[in-house]
This record gives sequence, C-alpha cells and structure tokens, in this order.
Amino acid sequence: MQRGTDGIVWPPSLWAAVTPAGPLLAPLDGDATADVVVIGAGFTGLGAALDLAGRGVDVLVVEAAEPGWGASGRNNGQVIPTLTRPEPDDIERLHGEAGERFVAVLRDSAADLFDLIRTHGIAAEAEQTGWIQPVHSPGRMKIAERRVAQWSKRGAPVRLVSADEMAALTGSRFWHGGWTNPTGGHINPLALARGMAAAVVATGGRIVVRTPATAIEYVSGRWRVVTPRGTVTARALILASNAYTGEHAPSLAPAIAREVVPVLSWQMATRPLGDNVRSVVLPGRQALSDTHGDLHFCRYDARNRLVTGGALMVSANGAERLKARIGARLQRMFPEVGDVGFDYVWNGYIGMTTDFMPRLHRLGPDGYAWAGCNGRGVALGAALGRELARAATGTPETELALPFTEPTPLPVHAILCRLAPLRLIEYRWRDAREIT
Repeated sequence: MQRGTDGIVWPPSLWAAVTPAGPLLAPLDGDATADVVVIGAGFTGLGAALDLAGRGVDVLVVEAAEPGWGASGRNNGQVIPTLTRPEPDDIERLHGEAGERFVAVLRDSAADLFDLIRTHGIAAEAEQTGWIQPVHSPGRMKIAERRVAQWSKRGAPVRLVSADEMAALTGSRFWHGGWTNPTGGHINPLALARGMAAAVVATGGRIVVRTPATAIEYVSGRWRVVTPRGTVTARALILASNAYTGEHAPSLAPAIAREVVPVLSWQMATRPLGDNVRSVVLPGRQALSDTHGDLHFCRYDARNRLVTGGALMVSANGAERLKARIGARLQRMFPEVGDVGFDYVWNGYIGMTTDFMPRLHRLGPDGYAWAGCNGRGVALGAALGRELARAATGTPETELALPFTEPTPLPVHAILCRLAPLRLIEYRWRDAREIT
C-alpha cells in the first residue's frame, strides 16, 4: 500500500503512482450546514456536487477518505455507455417511462462525461476513441446484433463489426466480430476524480475529507449526517457511496449496503509497450471489453501501458497468480505483445446486484441514494450524480431518469459476499459453450 501526503493509505495502483495530487482539503471540524449534503466523493457524489454548485446551490460533500479513494479511483477507466447485462428493452419493460428516461441518460452518459471533462479543463488523460465489444464465439454475434438493434432504435451511434473489421480494429483474430460505440473511450479515473473535486471547489462547493459518515437521520424537516468530528445538517441528502457504503461505518445505511455484493476486481498495468507493438495492437486506442463472463478487457494509458485485469476465486497471492494468468491471456489475445511484464497490480470493490441493474432509492423527503454500478460506474456514476442533483432540487419525478425502488437487502448477505467469487466457475462454464 502507498501512504499519501494526506495520510490516507492508497492502493499501489498505476493511477496513484502517476496522478498529481488533488486539491488540499480538510476534515470536518465541528458542525456545518448546507442546502444539500452529499456522502461520497466518487464520480456520483462529485458529479452531483458539481452540478449543484454550478447552479449556485450550497452543497457540502462528506468523504470518508479522499476523492477517488474508492472504486472511482481504482477502476480500469473505461467509459462505456451501457450496462453489463440489461439491455434497453429489459430496462424499459421493468421500469416503464422512468426506464425510458434512464435509457436515454445511459445512452448519452459517455459523451456527456467527455463534455464535462472538456468544459472544466480536467487533465484526466481522456481519450474519446470509442468502445468496442468483441464477441468471443461466432454464436455470440446474436448478442451484438441484438444490442445494436436496440440501441440504434434509441438513437445511439452504434454499429455491427464483422470478424475481418474486428481483426483490423483490435490487431487480433481472437474474436469473431462484435459491435462498437464511438462515444466511449477511457480516462485516468483517479485524475478524473481529483479534477472533478477541484472543479467542485472552484465552482463554490465544499468538500470535507477523512470524515466518515457514521449515521444519517431525518429530524424536524432536515437531514442530519453524523461524523466523528461533527454533524452536517441540510435540507436534502444524496448518499453516493456505492460498494463502499458499509466499508467505513456498517451502520450508515445497512439496507442499501446489503443489497449489493462488493466483489473484488483486480486491475493490472503492463510495462510501456514499444511503438512496433502499439501500432498493431488496438491501433485506434479504443477501450475493449468482450463478451466473456470472465471478462477479457484492456485499454492503453497515456504512457502506452495496456491496462487490463481479471478475477480470482481466492485472493491469496493474487497479484503473482494474476501476472502469470493474465500475461498468458494477453499473449493469446495479442501474440505481438510477447513476454509481457506487469509493473502494477491493484484491486477494489465493484458493487454487484443480482440482476445487474443499479438500485436507486428515495430515503425520505429530499433524500436519495444509489448503489450497484456492476462494473459500469464511470460514465453512469457521473450521469446519475447529475440526475440525483436534479432530484434534490425539486425536479418532478416524472422528469427524472431515476427508476426508484425500495431497498431490498439480500438474505444471508455475508454468506453471499463470501461465495460471490465462486460464480467464476459458472461464468467460465458458460464462456466455453457456444450460443446456438
């Protein structure tokens, strides 16, 4: 682990090693008030705060560690305007008109995030080079065809990619075609989180750090957030702690913490690749994540490292085991990379739900929460932050892209958390079978 100058222990990630420090922020000291209080300085919390501050709303963000310390600063950095499993028809069938609005926000989420980065001049190593989803067996072209048909119907600039074109796009014959969306791409996620935090402060918002929220309550028409060093009282509340909702204070929002399963996701960065390899492997520098359940994914960073990763059933000695396994995987995908080495291996939690849909909730009057990014939290998180900000400032529910449900804690949640990595057995079994 790496201990920063802020005293926070950071995972020894590529992003922590290369990203300049964020704005100098202090813990809460005493009691404070705001119009809106936001818990969590990840993409959702910062996106909400940036929208609110830009409209002149008095907003205060309460962060247990530092901006980007959780999933927002540890992920692969792919900017993808879809969910992992649910497709537009599924979402709209489940949630009706609210689902239609959610699909529209999801469709535009990647483009909107890159626009936000440009608008605020955030140095996030942003590359809007597109996202591609190759299919790993011929029968899975049915998945690509279905997704292109559904997203095209809703105005997304998607298209099918043949096997030959996919080989040209990726530099590999490993896949059998697929589909692509040019609005996607990739970023340095920690740089984005720190840049968004700086933009919040510059726009007039407040952020307190190293201040875990331990309890929330609604008293006399106001929300009250309790922390070890004081309280924050506000008219409206946004809880945006996702997979880390129970990490620092299990009693904060136990029903929400127990409706998602925090799954450890491993990320890795190779040594910088030479121009001879770079010009062949993903020559267009797109973000790539394919149709394997045991996901195959990668993208370049600004230093021409391939940033990839994998999953483990048992985390013991995980870094060394993954170096061998993912190194061999990269060689199968891209023989040109040769005997690749990894300079960084790190991990963090993904908030998974049983149906791969995010959970959005009303906590009470002017109180809102969400959890369950399911591995697609970069574009989606920032987009939902903006929608939650609109909710907190009185936008009618009939205009919000927020399909609300009641929190539904999973039975035997602790056991499910322990067993979740074993789903890799199922994923690998399905990956090996053709769709007919």
